[in-house]
Amino acid sequence: MTDSFDLSGRVALVTGASGGLGRHFAGVLAQAGATVGVCARRTDEIAITVTGIETAGGKAVAVEMDVTSKDSVEDGFAVVEEQAGPVTVVVNNAGVASGKLALDMSEDDWDQVMDTNLKGAWTVAQEAAKRMSAAETGGVIVNIASVLGLRVSKGVVPYAVSKAGLIQMTKALALELAVHDIRVNALAPGYVETDLTRDYLASDAGKALLKRIPQRRPANMSELDGPLLLLCSDASSYMTGAVLAVDGGHLVSSL
Repeated sequence: MTDSFDLSGRVALVTGASGGLGRHFAGVLAQAGATVGVCARRTDEIAITVTGIETAGGKAVAVEMDVTSKDSVEDGFAVVEEQAGPVTVVVNNAGVASGKLALDMSEDDWDQVMDTNLKGAWTVAQEAAKRMSAAETGGVIVNIASVLGLRVSKGVVPYAVSKAGLIQMTKALALELAVHDIRVNALAPGYVETDLTRDYLASDAGKALLKRIPQRRPANMSELDGPLLLLCSDASSYMTGAVLAVDGGHLVSSL
């Protein structure tokens, strides 16, 4: 069974891999044997991700990519393909949030979140699908959604809308791309402790939020490793259009 999770010989591409979950996901795929295209806008942070992967014995390619630019996405895929081979595993992770209440939000605030989280994810998924279908390789696209695409909280209007749209996009693409042997699934994490969330989760507001989660704690990033590898590997060969929540029971809570 463990062979089903092996990604040896495959080429993966991870967006938003300059830090946080994206950097972690890139490392997980590399440890599973994939050569990973590490994609983000911040070249200095990409270099850190690549160094970490290579130090651990993995293989990685640094790629400057802005997911809100179609040309940048196309160029990024071309770089990975030229240096490592055709991409057959994509983790659509790039994302931003606003944090403002609806009445305080500007049009630019809305557009920034939607352009990155939804349009950007679409641009990457479409480019991946075009290349996979043309090369007849098949492949896997994993969209990183959120439990906030399935339920809501205050101060997250565009983020929640973008993640809900991403979940529906996952299902629609799964339907259309199955004929090309391309599987499309979504991973929907709950609250995860990262450098960006640690201070908030330690605050009074964060502690109050955690009390509403049945397991009474946030996830560690490593607790997403198994679900990620499941969706990226042959272990999920009969899964497409699925949304896999990893949330400590948040979605089943009535609070």
